[in-house]
Amino acid sequence: MHQQDQGRGSVSRRDFMKTSALAAGGVVMSASQLAGAHLTGAGEIKIGLIGCGGRGTGAAMQALSTKQNVKLVAMADAFRDRLDQSLANMSNPEYSDYTGPDGSTIKDRIDVPEEHKFVGFDAYKKVIPLCDVVLIATPPGFRPEHFEAAVAAGKHVFMEKPVATDAPGVRRVLAAAEEAKKKKLNVVVGLQRHYQTVYREWVERLHNGAIGDIHTARVYWNSGGVWVRDRATLEKEAGRKLTEMEYQMRNWYYYNWLCGDHITEQHIHNLDVGNWVMQKYPVRASGMGGREVRKGKDHGEIFDHHYVEYEYADGSRMISQCRHIKGCVNRVSEAFHGSGGMAPEPGTILTPSGYTIWKHRDRNDPNPYQVEHDELFAAIEKGEYKYEDATNGAKATMTAILGRMATYSGQLIEWDDAINSELSLMPKKYAWDAEPPVKPGPDGFYPVPVPGVTKVL
Repeated sequence: MHQQDQGRGSVSRRDFMKTSALAAGGVVMSASQLAGAHLTGAGEIKIGLIGCGGRGTGAAMQALSTKQNVKLVAMADAFRDRLDQSLANMSNPEYSDYTGPDGSTIKDRIDVPEEHKFVGFDAYKKVIPLCDVVLIATPPGFRPEHFEAAVAAGKHVFMEKPVATDAPGVRRVLAAAEEAKKKKLNVVVGLQRHYQTVYREWVERLHNGAIGDIHTARVYWNSGGVWVRDRATLEKEAGRKLTEMEYQMRNWYYYNWLCGDHITEQHIHNLDVGNWVMQKYPVRASGMGGREVRKGKDHGEIFDHHYVEYEYADGSRMISQCRHIKGCVNRVSEAFHGSGGMAPEPGTILTPSGYTIWKHRDRNDPNPYQVEHDELFAAIEKGEYKYEDATNGAKATMTAILGRMATYSGQLIEWDDAINSELSLMPKKYAWDAEPPVKPGPDGFYPVPVPGVTKVL
């Protein structure tokens, strides 16, 4: 986490787009074609977890619930209490009734001795050499550096979304993704709708012309919001005052260098589906947003609502809404309109007159969070190079960042300008007594972006 902007020259939109695979997964190669790739084969597959929060714990449990001979051997987190809680949760049979083909439980598949528990900003460096597959679930701002390190070491990767919080971070991930391709390393990114049966079937039909030429996408993540960890409670639990860096790390969702705002951390799922169906990425965006309700000192600097209109090169549009305000209409979904019909929600396709011509009805679909790992570890066991999600993960992340730039500034933002931005949100130094990129004022409140005033490029 010590390098800053890794931009090496400008990136044209044509070059940026042309290598992209919009659907998850990539070309399949047999083991005989994978000379030099780090592939475990049929032996034990060792897993290392970097980032031991709720999502990291869930990802590790899903990896340990696959059919392959897997074992968790190392863990890393900035905080020891998070690591210990994660390990306790995974070892608790109440959290999973999984039984492997050999009769093993998740607890049986965990072998993390004390010397393989690493804490601090550099802890990730100690996990990577010990494993075959790295699970990256740290706050998003750290993911570019962690992904780079895993790829440099020749490891397969599961990485949560989003994969960065600023354009320099996105460029780092794109560069590392190219290295992963050269090394034939499987990379799965946690945009799990690509692994969800209803989405796979729905998108395939839309790509095959079920509603004609698609001209409009509508995507939503409107909800009551997520957790907040207030400073007073955290300091009471710690029995001392926290440094500003430690407090922001504990309450990471509310700081852009760590989270990227909820349009990036959460709404990326829906924006990604929009791009997937449209089979392209936007060329520009404009929008509006602000803080209407979530205005407390512990709410950091992020907005509680965003509205963005994305434009694609052919003139088609994606209309985006995301909101974290309680008591309002909730919707987490996507819809598409075409020349020959509409798809008002995942798994449904209608004629122009509103007649249903297809509806997904399978109520026994597998959990897509589990499918991500089932397919990744099956490919690794077989010695196949099959999954190259990092490129699309980076571009989906950039789509969200583009929207954030538009709402924060109130300006029309071009993709080329956004992706080539040199504005890094990351700290210059990583230490508990170091200065984070944003600090509260004398009144305890953090500076908040002001449309029409804030500069994002």
